[in-house]
Amino acid sequence: MSPHEYCQRKAAASGSSFYYSFLFLPADQRRAITALYAFCREVDDVVDECSDPAVARMKLAWWRKEAAGIYHGEVQHPVARALADAAPRYRLDEQHLQQIIDGMEMDLDHNRYDDFEALRLYCHRVAGVVGLLSAEIFGYRDHNTPKYAADLGLAFQLTNIIRDVGEDARRNRIYLPLDEIARYGVTVADILQARETDAFRQLMEFQIERALGYYRQAFAQLAPVDRAAQRAGLVMAAVYQALLDEIRRDGCRVLTQRMALTPVRKLWIAWKTWIKG
Repeated sequence: MSPHEYCQRKAAASGSSFYYSFLFLPADQRRAITALYAFCREVDDVVDECSDPAVARMKLAWWRKEAAGIYHGEVQHPVARALADAAPRYRLDEQHLQQIIDGMEMDLDHNRYDDFEALRLYCHRVAGVVGLLSAEIFGYRDHNTPKYAADLGLAFQLTNIIRDVGEDARRNRIYLPLDEIARYGVTVADILQARETDAFRQLMEFQIERALGYYRQAFAQLAPVDRAAQRAGLVMAAVYQALLDEIRRDGCRVLTQRMALTPVRKLWIAWKTWIKG
């Protein structure tokens, strides 16, 4: 199996909505963005699948060496080999790959966030930076497009947090800012014990509105000259905004179920958004 075939299988097996945004890209860009996505999945899996934090730190340290090796030496993992093909062609910054690992490592140190500023740093590292790297792969001409990409990455991560509140709580993780939880009269115990009160629904409405605000902020920074090049991000945004609509329509019952769009609906949204340009 070639490195790019490995990355393709990794991306397809994840079932992520991101996979649908890659389908219509030219082959070289599709291979590059799939390699980047596979890298994110690999380092995220380290944290999710290692019960011993010390072992997880060792594995992340190994990935740091692999990330450096993409630019400065030999690499072993097929994902790193695939990225080594893409990095010089698309001017992918080594420090951005290291920042993604920084973000994953935050999960070993924190299972709560006091306020949105603390959460925002986490979101920037695990998603905003991915947006910046993605923008390089897709290509751009306007100087505001990286700002669009970083804000779009934040919007995606905030959407993931909203969707996964219950799933994260069952792993004793709460990404909703603690000061906002208290402001709405919700307790940590409410979340851990899956009590979907009216106060909790109001809290989630606030989270949804903030995520939608980041989508709007991102779109406002995307110049028309770069819209066609950045269509893959717009496809993903359309899928994720549809997911937020479904969560809201269902009464924000994210503590007891994980909302997901069907593959057919994702493909329909992706195709419709792509041809719209």
